[in-house]
Amino acid sequence: MLSNAVTMDKLEKENISTQNGKDIFDRMRSGEPIRSTDPEYHKVSEIVSRTIKLSVGLNTSTDVDQIRERLSEIIGSKIDESTIVFTPFSANFGRFIQIGKNVFINHRCSFLDMGGVTIEDDVLIGPNVNLITENHPLDPADRKALLLKPITIKRNAWIGAGATILPGVTIGENAVVAAGAVVSKDVPANTVAGGVPAKHIKNI
Repeated sequence: MLSNAVTMDKLEKENISTQNGKDIFDRMRSGEPIRSTDPEYHKVSEIVSRTIKLSVGLNTSTDVDQIRERLSEIIGSKIDESTIVFTPFSANFGRFIQIGKNVFINHRCSFLDMGGVTIEDDVLIGPNVNLITENHPLDPADRKALLLKPITIKRNAWIGAGATILPGVTIGENAVVAAGAVVSKDVPANTVAGGVPAKHIKNI
């Protein structure tokens, strides 16, 4: 009982100390642990619920213009007319996605974006690509907490079909991620990476 009390006391103090006047979205952006017991967690749940509802309309769109319009509503900023996204497309949060100009996102991509997803201009993303910015602690007592780190895909990068990009990864300018790769570390500019886990294959 004492051990459990100490653990709960520690979690409560941590929860209070991490707020420091910042709202939950600022704390998500800064990578602080986010727990469902957070007094502002309802704000996250509201956006998730809204995104689920809007995604129904997104994924029944009949042309690329309508897809752009409905995805723009989900992410909260206008997607440039030069960018093409194919459906089905999934986002669990939506508001932390930024998409540049002349981007192409193929069918059945999934973005878990609570940690932030930035896609710069001229990026190509193949079908079935997963961008995952969310993780959980190994400690079983705290495993439901969210650990968030952003993903950035730099200009003119190409992510091959079925690749998975994990939290905190940056894909460098002009870099290529091979189909089916699982990327847990940064991929430098002008290189090709592939495999599970992804490793450097060659320079471009």
